[in-house]
Amino acid sequence: MEKQLQVAERKRIFGLNPNVFFLGLVSFLTDVSSEMIFTLLPLFLANILGAATVVIGFIEGVAESTASLLKIFSGWLSDRLGKRKSLAIIGYGLSTLAKPFMYVATTWGLVLGVRFADRLGKGVRTAPRDALVADSVSAKQRGKAFGFHRAMDTSGAALGLVAAAVVVFLLQKGTLELIRNTYQWLVLVGIIPAVLALFVFFFVREARKGSSPQSQSECFGKSSQDTKASFDNRFKLFLGIMFLFTLGNSSDAFLILRAQNLGNCVLYILLMLVLFNIIYSTVSIPAGILSDKLGRRRIIVLGWLIYALTYLGFAMASASWHIWLLFAFYGVYYGLAEGVARAFVADLVPEDRRGTAYGLFHGVVGITLLPASVIAGWLWQAISPAAPFYFGAALAFLAMLGLLALVRE
Repeated sequence: MEKQLQVAERKRIFGLNPNVFFLGLVSFLTDVSSEMIFTLLPLFLANILGAATVVIGFIEGVAESTASLLKIFSGWLSDRLGKRKSLAIIGYGLSTLAKPFMYVATTWGLVLGVRFADRLGKGVRTAPRDALVADSVSAKQRGKAFGFHRAMDTSGAALGLVAAAVVVFLLQKGTLELIRNTYQWLVLVGIIPAVLALFVFFFVREARKGSSPQSQSECFGKSSQDTKASFDNRFKLFLGIMFLFTLGNSSDAFLILRAQNLGNCVLYILLMLVLFNIIYSTVSIPAGILSDKLGRRRIIVLGWLIYALTYLGFAMASASWHIWLLFAFYGVYYGLAEGVARAFVADLVPEDRRGTAYGLFHGVVGITLLPASVIAGWLWQAISPAAPFYFGAALAFLAMLGLLALVRE
């Protein structure tokens, strides 16, 4: 393994393993597309189709949670086959095929179908892709690798949002609500980078695992037992804590609805999201490098603390300008916690079970989004637009305490 890593080091691109660089580029292009097409989906549903917030939460929750079951299977399958790249390509391809159908969507049922297909693709690709990133670098570079990947992903999101803001400005300027013609143009333009991302996979190579085929066979011979059998208690506890945190971390659709609720027009909301993604991208790499030196848990806890305070801010906000500041802090949270949490998973599990581990990790997070988003939608309608954010802040504090008390590095 170390010999293979040394070979990869001699072929570095901007100081990075080639797989890490090109997978980052794939995520960059994919997020340009996804942000253009799906970021304003809550406003498309609310402003154009007239869907209630409960329906919006249901669509986001069902799409994420149902597809997340596939993340578990896909991660396990990548371990079983010893292949990550082919599953990642299939996943990105499914999402690319689904996106054009948003151009003709006229009912929330069709939107649910498209969103489900897109998330199905994400379910297929996410665990194998993350395992491929982890397989391609040594443990001491893991935080940096995932930090770079998150930074590229988020930079693509920022560029996609800038492109969306330009389209919105040209077609409807400062209009408070989204109009159909504007959204259809976003879909048309957004399809292009999704297709380009698929071609980048020609430069990605399968990373061989450090274990021999024989040892892999012995490992898989034990897989008839519980799939969690080879994972120690730290990983299981981390999954439980992630469930608790995610139960209060509903779809970001509610952040967008909250911004509009406080009087921000579509163009301003897009620019707020650009700010969020720029900060997220800027923080990700330093946070990953810092986690390589100081430990993952401290950085994740700091991120969750900022998240809790940010959600309290969304609950208490009373003016549109407050949302600008809150989206900035939300970007700090993401930059600190997202990539580092993925690196932490690789630290806690055996190398030949990484695909399964990432499947379980993303599966728990995704499945929990269904109750989280439905609860948030109900709290919004039954109590107030601030209620989902108080709920999320409270669970984040509990999760932070749980991680500090129960999980050791």
